[in-house]
Amino acid sequence: MAEAPKRFKKRDDKVGGSRRRRACSFCSDKQGYIDYKEVNRLRRYLSDRAKIEPRRKTGTCAQHQRELGIALKRARQMALLPYAPQHLR
Repeated sequence: MAEAPKRFKKRDDKVGGSRRRRACSFCSDKQGYIDYKEVNRLRRYLSDRAKIEPRRKTGTCAQHQRELGIALKRARQMALLPYAPQHLR
C-alpha cells in the first residue's frame, strides 16, 4: 500500500515560522518610566497613519506596551504627537 502524499503542511513548515523574538528596548535600557515628553522615542511606536503599533511588530513586552500606550495618549493630549497623520487633514 502506497501512502498518499500530504496535502497540508504543518504550521512549522512555513517560511520564516521560527523567528527570534525581538527584545524589548525599554527592558534593555533599564529605564523605569516611559516619559511622554520623549517625543522622538515615542514617534517610533506610531505607524504612518499615527496609530499605535502592536506588540508583535515593535517587540515590546506586555508591561511596557501598556505604559507606552498611556505615554502616547498623554503626548497626544499635550499636542506633542498627532492624533491623525498630517497628509489626511
